[in-house]
Amino acid sequence: MKNALGISSSEFLERYTIPLMLEAGQLPVVVLKMQDDDEKKCPFVSDQGCTMYDDRPWSCRMYPLGLAFSKTEGAEGEEFCFVVEEDDSLCQGFKEDTEWTVESWFDGQDVGVFNQKSESYMQLTLHPYLLKNKELDEKRIQMFFKACYDLDGFREMVFESTLFDRFEVSDEVKEAMRTDDEALLEFAVSKWLRFALLHEDTMIVRDEELERGAKSLGWRVEEEEIS
Repeated sequence: MKNALGISSSEFLERYTIPLMLEAGQLPVVVLKMQDDDEKKCPFVSDQGCTMYDDRPWSCRMYPLGLAFSKTEGAEGEEFCFVVEEDDSLCQGFKEDTEWTVESWFDGQDVGVFNQKSESYMQLTLHPYLLKNKELDEKRIQMFFKACYDLDGFREMVFESTLFDRFEVSDEVKEAMRTDDEALLEFAVSKWLRFALLHEDTMIVRDEELERGAKSLGWRVEEEEIS
């Protein structure tokens, strides 16, 4: 959406979104800021319809379908869809004669593509470490926010820091991250955040960095022995 508008991610976040915390110390999310009028309309909806239609997010592609899970004791939850019953004036699609199945709606709106691309993000946010009420400090919360939402800020951090000097990242991946937001987001979620937040072995530390760390540790041990 920010690319369609020709603005940076930080500008988009400031102008069009509201940051929320689901629970204290937990992962932040962002929601679109509605217009300050009685109807509280989306800022991208005009009298002619959605001005962001080709770049609309997953939730807009799902509408007017809602997604929920049923859960019975001792069994896994079952996913199901339902129709959000609202005033017909809110969605011009209600006035059409075409009948849709859930499957055909998903195909027509590319919902499956968005589901696939969000798989890494879903796996991260549903990680057992984070679900066990592991509160994150402010530094880690800001790290998550920048990596997931402020992509231009994250790109600047990655390419202007010593990250590539300390970790092995292929030239192919680096070049993709330089211009492709989706490649950058995939790296942020499946590699960097899992390493930085969950302490998983998703990043390979360069040999020379390990040597520097070992020497530094050896010097500290020697100093402690001398003292």
